Amino acid sequence: MNYSQAIAYIHGTYKFGRKLGLNQITTLLAYMDNPHKALEVIHVAGTNGKGSTSSYLALMLQEAGYRVGLFSSPFLQVFNERIRLNGQNIDNESLGEITGFVKEKVDLMLAEGFDHPTEFEVVTAIAFEYYRRLKAQIVVLEVGMGGRLDSTNVIDNPLVSVITPIAMDHMEYLGETLGAIASEKAGIIKAGRPVTVSFQEPDALKVIQEKAHREQSPIKLLDSRDIEVERETLRGSRFRFKGKTYEIGLLGTHQIFNAALSLLAAETLEEYSDFVIPEAAKVEGLKKTRWPGRMEIIGRRPLVIIDGAHNQQGAQSLAKTLGSLFRGKRIIGLIGILADKDVRSILDPVMPLLDEVVLTEPHSPRRMSHGELAGIVAGYGIPQEGYAGIDEAFIAAKNKAGKEDVVIAFGSLYMIGEVRSLFVE
Repeated sequence: MNYSQAIAYIHGTYKFGRKLGLNQITTLLAYMDNPHKALEVIHVAGTNGKGSTSSYLALMLQEAGYRVGLFSSPFLQVFNERIRLNGQNIDNESLGEITGFVKEKVDLMLAEGFDHPTEFEVVTAIAFEYYRRLKAQIVVLEVGMGGRLDSTNVIDNPLVSVITPIAMDHMEYLGETLGAIASEKAGIIKAGRPVTVSFQEPDALKVIQEKAHREQSPIKLLDSRDIEVERETLRGSRFRFKGKTYEIGLLGTHQIFNAALSLLAAETLEEYSDFVIPEAAKVEGLKKTRWPGRMEIIGRRPLVIIDGAHNQQGAQSLAKTLGSLFRGKRIIGLIGILADKDVRSILDPVMPLLDEVVLTEPHSPRRMSHGELAGIVAGYGIPQEGYAGIDEAFIAAKNKAGKEDVVIAFGSLYMIGEVRSLFVE
């Protein structure tokens, strides 16, 4: 199977929908001789900050000299971003070959009467096989959705489980309350294995602590008293964690907290395993970490920023960063949102900071039309216009901005990925 055939096959499995559960992935991996059982894993769940926290961890481990896999989702520009080894995307040839191998096993499953795995199950299986073949020493494994019934949760003995901030998202799958969602996320906590936890709302924290207690899992909570912010600028931030100084290039106070969580997870990893991360590796790993689409500056004069905020908590973090770094600046918003999101909870924190908005539509069957979004945005009393095409919308937003103004694109990872492609091109 070549690369184009692999991508067509993977995306063709989208029609099998989202089915949370471990039966299908367990069966598929058994046909593949269980590649995941050959891997050492740090398992990361949460609503916001999973990608950044995972990337911080991967870079610190890489700086320490380890061969490190990083599995994340979704991708911004090319599918290969989802499966990385030592900072490099899976190559096209390996993706084609391994996808062909996985498809052979799926065909055997179907011949024996099993249902077809979902897209995410197929991708998870491809990643596990890739990391086994290339002998990754450790894999930072990001949950796709939830945790308890997510395909990645076939990992039954993680070195460390990490839980980033939990918020209301994917309620149709995970539950209608924060406690219910937290219960799903806490499903990655395994018997006797340590867990590190970021700042949480009380209802979520209670559920996590109870799960850790039942599993007799050592738990370490991020403590604000251990964090001292020294500087936040457009070039990044400097902070102290447990008395030691670190610098990061990712923008926003929330990224300082994500970095601190990754340091706590690294400390836990060293305490409960044979992995060693020297202090210099931690410093350099954090400093070198870049995570596309998270308050990422892709242009200047005007300043053009893309951010993946697509739920209430993400939007609140975005609003705080905009208010801190761009006070007094004229800001134009470029917004596209999926129809199954709580749109007002995304807009409420950010709209008071915007002077004008341009609306568009993510390239997804779940997209909200710019016309429907316009009806919601009208209630904020901000000048607006809309375009179905992201390229047209981006040009319109840029044309509205003076050289000293700011354009911020947010609302959907699908949308900002295309904006990034347009601008890079």
